[in-house]
Amino acid sequence: MEKVLEVKGLGKQYVKGVYASRDVTFDIKKGEIFALIGPNGAGKTTTIRTIATLLKTTEGDALVSGHSILTEPEKVRECITYLPDEAGAYKNMTGRAYLEFMASIYAKDGQDVIDYVNRGVEICELGERLNDKISSYSRGMTRKLLLARAIMPKPDLAILDEPTSGLDILNALEIRRTIKKLAADGMSFLLSSHNMLEIEFVSDRVGIIAKGMLLETGTPEELVAKYEARNLEEVFEKVVKIREVL
Repeated sequence: MEKVLEVKGLGKQYVKGVYASRDVTFDIKKGEIFALIGPNGAGKTTTIRTIATLLKTTEGDALVSGHSILTEPEKVRECITYLPDEAGAYKNMTGRAYLEFMASIYAKDGQDVIDYVNRGVEICELGERLNDKISSYSRGMTRKLLLARAIMPKPDLAILDEPTSGLDILNALEIRRTIKKLAADGMSFLLSSHNMLEIEFVSDRVGIIAKGMLLETGTPEELVAKYEARNLEEVFEKVVKIREVL
């Protein structure tokens, strides 16, 4: 199956000799949802920001749709969208105006703008509230709008950092279902989360990361069976303990 992302020995030092991430290697296939899971400070955000070309890698490389983050960062940016955990929207705009503004940045022509906005309206499902200012939105509504912004250009790879962070159960479920539906239509996702039970529901494969090292990859079912665990939280605990012994 076609690989949308190939990560090869990726590493990032902020201070000489101190790695935020090191020797991270994995791939994502077309239509696949891959999640990096681990506690805060594990290296998840550093890894995805490096893939998104927001940080320069210290070592290794990553290919997005065949384009290197080292030698073709501008091509990589044409293939991806990135939604950070702390992303915000322009609160003085209406939801619709925000989608139109962001579509004008992504689009190559006027028809693209129309298509992207229509797709964004469908994805966020905010209805008439799109005519209201974003300042009046709940956190859940804002996050839906931001997800729609990230998805509406139909990127080869959508990179989402903590996509449901801070949301209530119902809003989180809606966003997970949206991600799974888009993946079924062929879009690939790289997610980052410390919520392992959530990721167990939404992901096709996961990578367990701790102290900047990718310790294990596989489907949630494979990892639960391999480590004789009840869920991914127990898998993570066992993987980290084994690595500490080694």
